[in-house]
Amino acid sequence: MNAGPAPFWRHITCAPLLLGAALTAASAPPPQSFNIRDFGAKGDGRTLDTAAINQAILAADAAGGGTVLVPPGTYVSSSIHLRSNITLYLGSGATIEAADPGAAPYDQPEPNEWGDKFHYQDYGHSHWQNSLIWGIGLHDVSILGPGLIHGKGLNNGLELLSGRYKDGGPGTGNKAIALRDCRNVTLRDFSILHGGHFGILATGVSNLTVDNLKIDTNRDGMDIDCCLNVRVAHCSVNSPWDDGICLKASYGLGALRPCNNITISDCYLTGGYDEGTLLDGTFRRSEPSYKSYHIGRIKLGTESNGDFKNIAIANCVFDDCMGIAIESVDGSHIEDVAISNITMRRVAGSPIFIRLGNRARGPNQPPVGTIRRVSIDNLVASDADWRYGCIVSGIPGHPVEDLRMSNILIEQAGGGGKELGQSTPPEAEAKYPEPTMFGSMPSYGFFLRHVSGVELSHVKVDFARPEARPAFVLIDAAGATFDHIDAQRGADNAALFDLRHVSDFSVTASRGVADARQAGLAEAARY
Repeated sequence: MNAGPAPFWRHITCAPLLLGAALTAASAPPPQSFNIRDFGAKGDGRTLDTAAINQAILAADAAGGGTVLVPPGTYVSSSIHLRSNITLYLGSGATIEAADPGAAPYDQPEPNEWGDKFHYQDYGHSHWQNSLIWGIGLHDVSILGPGLIHGKGLNNGLELLSGRYKDGGPGTGNKAIALRDCRNVTLRDFSILHGGHFGILATGVSNLTVDNLKIDTNRDGMDIDCCLNVRVAHCSVNSPWDDGICLKASYGLGALRPCNNITISDCYLTGGYDEGTLLDGTFRRSEPSYKSYHIGRIKLGTESNGDFKNIAIANCVFDDCMGIAIESVDGSHIEDVAISNITMRRVAGSPIFIRLGNRARGPNQPPVGTIRRVSIDNLVASDADWRYGCIVSGIPGHPVEDLRMSNILIEQAGGGGKELGQSTPPEAEAKYPEPTMFGSMPSYGFFLRHVSGVELSHVKVDFARPEARPAFVLIDAAGATFDHIDAQRGADNAALFDLRHVSDFSVTASRGVADARQAGLAEAARY
């Protein structure tokens, strides 16, 4: 049977689309390309190619912009200077390898009294020029492509076995990529191996896109410091000795600068694998435990002079590393944070760690900050370290406010004794914030101290080995609501809820405990 001519609308809709595509292709001029081999780069893994790479970038800059092409090969280099309107493209099979500083000194760190004299942040956060690839005051700059940045000759600023900071002397480099006061920056598709103190340090950058990177490194994966409008997505980070993705608001730029309007989504975080085995896909665990701290987490802080506002973290997987940390200890106001769709296995430390403290590292003895309006929804964690559980702790007179946690399922390893359940952790107001700072906790599920307006709903906490601590310990809490809680009761009929100086408490529709409401102040109560 003859189907007849095609309907008339097929002709009038397809033609404009095809015409539009043709016009777009015709009107977009091909990018200017500057192959670094044309400027003398050898790519043989032995010759120092720093001058050739920088000459190619300068030629692109003189032409008004373009793509600097790094073709297949291994290009040994010290400091590479980015320019505005430049794309550094790392082709398939291309590696930029950080040179030994003894043979090829890196650029000198620029003076920064806020770090060098006043020590408001460490050396690594205070300098950018002493890096493999760096740019300051740039706009419209990109690093793209499937190639590799290997920070072989970079210093990581830390003696791993002792835990002491040990920054390199003059001529050393300690970051794979460092950007300061830039805008419209895109980092996409490449990999970083052995990135030094920071695989990426972006400070004071606005409109930053970090997409589809693989970072397998010996300190922080990426630090986003004092940045505005940032999108981090589809990244995989193995950082056994430090944080994977870290938002900060330091005093490195000599002013209070915020870290606002940030999304982190669809990322894989781990700290449990030998360095390099994320990139080669073997995921080996051969190093002894004393050489790896299994950190690898997502963190806000610790540098927290400026504010953090409007932060969203979603659809991330944590594997053999610490969990999510939110820390204000230098006066920062952390507000409007939404975290959702998170899964964790083999959690080192706390799945959730929220700390409002008073380290006060900054000019004029900054006052205590705030943490408020934080939402955590749809989080699953298993095999979490038995000692800590989830920790939310302000300090006296400064509570963590308006915290909502829902649809949470956490199984920890278990093993806490009855005596531990009766303990009270130290306040440690000025101590560096870590889940380990209080020692083993009196609760196996959630420890909530100095909090106001806390709501937990549809939360299940469980343990694998015998456990005698309460599931929830609340100290100095006002306005705590628990609904649809499913907590395993510990040995010797341990309490599910241990209340110490708590007012306006309620628990409803929860397994193993009758509905209860404590409107007035409860100096001590157990349910």
